[in-house]
Parts: sequence; structure tokens; C-alpha cells
Amino acid sequence: MTAAATPTAVATLLPTTTVGSFPKPPSLLEARRKVARKQMDGAELQALERRATEEWIRRQEELDIDILVDGEMYRGDMVAFFADQMDGFEIAGLVRSYGNRYYPKPVVVRPVGRRGPLTVDWFRFAQGLTPRPVKGMLTGPYTIAEWSFNEYYPSRRELVMELARAIHDEAIDLERAGARYIQIDEPAIHTRPDEDFELAVEAMDVVTRGLNAYTVTHVCYGDVPKIYPAMLRLAVNQIDLALKNDEFALLETFRSPRFTKDIGLGVLDAHSHRAESPDEIVDGIRRTLDVIPAAQIYVSPDCGLKTRTIDETVAKLGAMVEGTRRVRRELGA
Repeated sequence: MTAAATPTAVATLLPTTTVGSFPKPPSLLEARRKVARKQMDGAELQALERRATEEWIRRQEELDIDILVDGEMYRGDMVAFFADQMDGFEIAGLVRSYGNRYYPKPVVVRPVGRRGPLTVDWFRFAQGLTPRPVKGMLTGPYTIAEWSFNEYYPSRRELVMELARAIHDEAIDLERAGARYIQIDEPAIHTRPDEDFELAVEAMDVVTRGLNAYTVTHVCYGDVPKIYPAMLRLAVNQIDLALKNDEFALLETFRSPRFTKDIGLGVLDAHSHRAESPDEIVDGIRRTLDVIPAAQIYVSPDCGLKTRTIDETVAKLGAMVEGTRRVRRELGA
């Protein structure tokens, strides 16, 4: 396993980053199908996953993105990946998530917990490829619970809190491995805003307790105004949000009360095949600067880009970086 590098500091204004997932090359997708049919062994698959990870690290460096991700070449679904490696889960059949996309539904049948580190080796491998910081990437306890069937715990709260303790341990291990940025994805966090949003807040307190790393939660699409300003109590440094998808309408929500955390500013529509222009990126950042100070803004796509093609992803990210550079120059940075 490649040793993790000591990442250089990110000192620029408006740092650029991404949400986490990138498209897999066709050769890797075919390899995953072969493994499922027992036509290829796991060692061959992992070699292809490592190669694809390195390719995405190099692309991000060439694009001059500031804070990198490993691209999640070794993951399928963001919840099933964790459930498959943890105690307490069985994987049921496929469930439709949106459109014609399906994911394997985890079922909690025993006490949940880690058998050992889940993502640390992949983080070390990716960080060992570059001097730029690579984010540690986790799925949050609230989302794992929401997107699983619970057939063991007497209450939803007990499941979420037990998962929070497991994800906390993983975050601690990532920090010890050198992660200076740790993202906890919670796209389901606004699913039950009137019922148990406080549970989501409590769980995040557990996940990030004692961490010195810069922490991010990605909330993704949904009815964000229903959880604002309550979401500002989430125990993270940054809340990453999709703004391009609704042409930055969320900014009006953030005028009052003021958005007090750093924001991961989604400026690329992850559901669109069209590559945005640098001018669109400039416009989105300028509009945001009218509401949120530049020192609180990180620039990113709306969501993970794994459903786009490699060419589409590179074109979108290239526009994001170029548009951000233009705004930096305007600000004298």
C-alpha cells in the first residue's frame, strides 16, 4: 500500500474541490460485471480500481483542482459499500432510487459495527499519489439508516446512534492516516425534517467529536429551506449544497438568518450532460458573494459526477476551475 503523503496547505481564496464520485472507465465497469458473474477474481478488479483512481488523481491535478477526491472507483452504491463491509447487515434485492437507477438495499439484522477500517487503505493509496490534499469520504449514519431496512433495533434512534459511533471511529482512523479534510455525506438528512432532524444533528455531533480535520457534510438535493437555519447546528465546518440545479434560488433563503458556516457552493449541475461555461461559473460565484463572504466559499459541483461520462466530467470541471480563477482575479487573489 502506498504511504500517505503529507498534503500541502490550501491557502487560496475560493478553493475548488468536488463532491466525491467520478465516472468509472468502461473497462472497470466490465470488470465489476465479470466479478459479479465470477468470471474475474477480486485481485484483478482491485488492480483496475487502483489504476482508475490514479487516472482521476492525475486528471484533477491537470485541471488544477485544489482539494482532491479519490473518485470512488472501488465503490458501487454509497450506502451498500459501507453496509457490505460492516457487521450487522445483509444485502437484499435491488430497489429503485430515481429514474431507472437501482441500488442494493441493505437490511439490518444484527448489531451494527465496524470489523475494521473501511476506507483508510484507499485514502492512503490516493493521498500517496499527490501532494495535494485528498478528502476522506464517508457516508453519514443518518443516510445509512434511512436507506436501509431496520429489522433488528427497537427504534430508529438506536440504529442511527450506533452507526454514528462506527462512522466516528472511521473518521478518527482517517485523520490518523493523514486526512486533513473529511466529508460525511448526508443526502437523506432532510427526509424527515419535522420528525427527527434533531436526531441527525445529534448523530453528526458523535461522528465529528474530537476531530481536528476540516469537516464537511454534503446535503445534496432536497427541500433545504425546511431545515434552514437548523442545519447550521450540524457539527461540521462546511455544508456542501447543490445550488446550480435551481439556478441559485437557495441564496435567498440564506440572506436571513445569515449563513454562518463555510459553504460548498455547487456550481455544476450533476444531472445535466451539458458542460457549463466559465461565464456561468463566474455568474454563480458573483451572485453568491452578494450573500456569503468569499472567505466562506468552496467551489464544487452540485453532487457526485459518477453518472456523467469522463469527457463530460472533465469539461464541467475545467469550466469550474477557469470560472473560479476569473473571480479570484477580480477579487485580487
